Amino acid sequence: MNKQIFIDNDAWVQHWTANYIEYKTCKRCLYNERTPAITFDHHGICNYCHTHDQLMKTYQSKEGRAEFEAIVKKIKHDGKGKKYDVIVGVSGGADSSYLIYLAKELGLRPLAVHFDNTWNSTIAVENIYNVLEKLNVELWTHVVDNHEYDDLYRAILQACVPDLEAPTDLALAATLNKAAEKYRIKYIFEGHSFKTEGISPLGWLYMDAKYVHSMHQQYGNIKKLKTYPHLWLSTQLKWMLVNRFKKIRPLWYLNYEKDEVKTMLSKEFGWQWYGGHHLENRLTNFYHTYFLPRRFGIDQRVNSFAALVRSGQMQKEEGLALLKQPPHCDINLVDMVKKRWNLSDETFINLMTAPYKTYKDFNTYKPTFEKMRPFFYLMAKANLIPMSFYMKYTAKDNR
Repeated sequence: MNKQIFIDNDAWVQHWTANYIEYKTCKRCLYNERTPAITFDHHGICNYCHTHDQLMKTYQSKEGRAEFEAIVKKIKHDGKGKKYDVIVGVSGGADSSYLIYLAKELGLRPLAVHFDNTWNSTIAVENIYNVLEKLNVELWTHVVDNHEYDDLYRAILQACVPDLEAPTDLALAATLNKAAEKYRIKYIFEGHSFKTEGISPLGWLYMDAKYVHSMHQQYGNIKKLKTYPHLWLSTQLKWMLVNRFKKIRPLWYLNYEKDEVKTMLSKEFGWQWYGGHHLENRLTNFYHTYFLPRRFGIDQRVNSFAALVRSGQMQKEEGLALLKQPPHCDINLVDMVKKRWNLSDETFINLMTAPYKTYKDFNTYKPTFEKMRPFFYLMAKANLIPMSFYMKYTAKDNR
């Protein structure tokens, strides 16, 4: 592998351009034959498009809208006498900022909850406080110890897997549940939209608490992570079966137009755009613009671009043109990562060019999830876990 692409953006652009291949692409969206677990029907339409259409029929129908109205009514009923009736996770991004606005518009009393992995950008912090201050919404934050968290990140880098951001996604889910338990709030709004984000293929992203713990035990220097909120399966089952926290994704039910939302947020709250999906956090920015594409050749922009194409918010030709240009990364951000993780240039490049591994090389809950597939289907239908969890993590991975 050309090591120059890890230290020189010009070399990276030349490498991307020289090695860009136009693979067989879905006739409708942007996913191609390199997408994990993809299949095409006799019309050349991929299985992910069919999943999108099924979700549209289920959630964006007359019945879906009626279901969401009933959910909102139930939240208000169950929240009587309480200070808050719904938890909303916030990151400073467009989706979560809109969810806070939506909750207030619906007459709900949200508590904003944030997991601070100590890598927030200035824009993200300003967006959170500008929106919450104007809407008069209180914020509850869990801050992880930065030395612990950087040790966890270094361990995953040494594990040579693509799932560098798995700890943040898991910790956010755990933090939302912890806040719900603390304040006795039964409902949690999540900001995912299949119309604008899609569902990341399993081969590009895997996460569970046993997996993260397995990597840290093997490669970490700190024996016990005292401030990291692990999402153990036993705890997850308790929150599902005892607390029965309901996970609601309002954007699955709504006609969510991202550009219109960004314009509204900027006008009403002084909200600022941060340049791309998930880029409001500096480590997530590094993960999407540098780590995944240069280390593994994975460009997760295709998830959101393909979703926007499917939902008619982007032309396919526009998406294809954008994907031909490599993700732009600020090399100063890479220097910050190396400094915080105490990695020399040589060590960093050696790790970035080491042989790949996957979650299958570590202990995970995946076999357990597969065995519990019927159970998790019932949990998803009851809104006790996201339907996307059932679709991705309980299906057999035959790669």
